[in-house]
Amino acid sequence: MQPFAVERIDHVVLRVRDLSASTAFYQSVLGCEVARTRADLGLIHLRAGVSMIDLVSVQGKLGLAGGPAAAEGGRNMDHICLRVEPFDEAKIVAHLARFAVRPWAEASPKFGAEGEGLSLYFEDPDGNVIEIKGPASSQPR
Repeated sequence: MQPFAVERIDHVVLRVRDLSASTAFYQSVLGCEVARTRADLGLIHLRAGVSMIDLVSVQGKLGLAGGPAAAEGGRNMDHICLRVEPFDEAKIVAHLARFAVRPWAEASPKFGAEGEGLSLYFEDPDGNVIEIKGPASSQPR
């Protein structure tokens, strides 16, 4: 039995060539609003209903880790985040281990649609990054 249930997608992170143009697109075309800006990381958090769309500049600190811009040999999506309940790190890690999946590190607080909350990261069989996120311990700012 799984120690959690997926409630929804918390956020999706997209790698973009032009952060300003992409931000303007998501704001004007989709009506998203900027929730937080992290210039040090080249990251814009956009509110999309109860979820978020994060835009990461391929030239920024986070974007450079994903390789070249989307094209042959580069990926456009950084990771998908699934909001789960409850978030019991020990039980989740034990559950993942049954499938030979190991988190990259211990759970740490990350910003998402509900605010700061604990997250674990791991990869699927194709190397796609998945973040499992628990409830927020603080409200979004």
